Amino acid sequence: MTQRLVPDLVLTDAGWQSGRVVVVEAGRIDALEPVHRVWPSDVVLAGKALLPGTVNAHGHTFQSLLRGLGDDLDFMGWRDRVLYPFSEKLDRRAIALGATFAFAEMLLHGATTCVDFFYLHDSGNENAEAVIDAARRVGIRLVLARGMYDWEGAPHRYRETVADAARRTRELIASHRHDATALVQPAPHSPHGASPAMIRAGWEVAESEGTPFHIHVAEGRYEGERTLREHGATPIRYLDRLGVLGPRMIGVHCVWLDDEEIACMGTRGAALVHCPSSNMFLGDGIARVPELLSAAVRVGLGTDGGCTNNRLSVFEEMRMASLLQRVRLLDGSALDAGCAFAMGTRAGASILGLDAGVIERGKLADLVAVSLDDPSLHPRTDLLRAVVYAMSSRAVSDVWVHGRQVVASGRLTTVDEHELLARVAELTKGWSISTAAC
Repeated sequence: MTQRLVPDLVLTDAGWQSGRVVVVEAGRIDALEPVHRVWPSDVVLAGKALLPGTVNAHGHTFQSLLRGLGDDLDFMGWRDRVLYPFSEKLDRRAIALGATFAFAEMLLHGATTCVDFFYLHDSGNENAEAVIDAARRVGIRLVLARGMYDWEGAPHRYRETVADAARRTRELIASHRHDATALVQPAPHSPHGASPAMIRAGWEVAESEGTPFHIHVAEGRYEGERTLREHGATPIRYLDRLGVLGPRMIGVHCVWLDDEEIACMGTRGAALVHCPSSNMFLGDGIARVPELLSAAVRVGLGTDGGCTNNRLSVFEEMRMASLLQRVRLLDGSALDAGCAFAMGTRAGASILGLDAGVIERGKLADLVAVSLDDPSLHPRTDLLRAVVYAMSSRAVSDVWVHGRQVVASGRLTTVDEHELLARVAELTKGWSISTAAC
């Protein structure tokens, strides 16, 4: 079915353009044409601008159910008092509910693609299938980064043998190889959560299947100290010695890197998903993004889990990414709006292997309309800078994924929001932890 979207403005590589119609066919942008006339069947977006949908290149959807429980804790406190005990409460239906909840929130914030780095496996793929099914029903584009985890200190349901993890990951990839809106990619958890053999197995799956692989790297200072103690090298050097640091690797966080490690990532062609709000929320530190970009490291943006950030907006991560580098470097020009926007759209899509993140012919029709009447976009000066630095989430009015409208006039078209929130409230009733007051 052909759709014609007629906004006031369209953001393309050439900048903002008016008087254009975006023609969508079979989930892709078929044409970007001048508007000669408006047909009755056209979707007329009066007073709105059309942007590429944002790409949330790292998250953990089940963690949205844990929002608020780990506030004001450091990483270890959050992991041991919130993540591990409360994730044990989640059966398959709860996992699917958490995914639905997170996907719905992301769409309302203009994220059309989400990576769910998922590791609640219970010795199989059924839980992962429940997440994929939730994404299909809500209407988001999903990259299921199937976790591969064998650290004995983690809950039993996270852990698998190397052989089982590799086999099950291959099976899940094969099951969804031809899905229009779901991809599966391997994800050995981290240098501390996955053994050398598990990390190598994740890389080997990626090599044979032709996919990227995801891995948490150098999120906190503790990991560098531990990896140095156990393997005689800092995390990036350790991964390089394992032979997995290369164009397929998507390193998540990469906060604690020295100059040599940054240069090595660039030389090897590795990519980074920067999660600025999560890194601030847990007090992990600040990734050296300008230096990484200068070293030719490809950088996308992620929100991380819903309980290590508490918001799921890539537009907000654009703003945080820019402001964080300014205060780190004491330089108001350290990372500009155009760079931040690209990280949250085209760059994120590119490192995931998706034809998205830009409005042009042949690209996936993952699109976001924002209301030009929203006060946060006024006074009208530079609209792109306003989107990155000033725009409120309430300005996001309409969202399409693969040409399907999943948000209309600020409301989900695929899910009953009231029913969804009622189910979340019922599941999480009474959940709490005690924290000391200051």
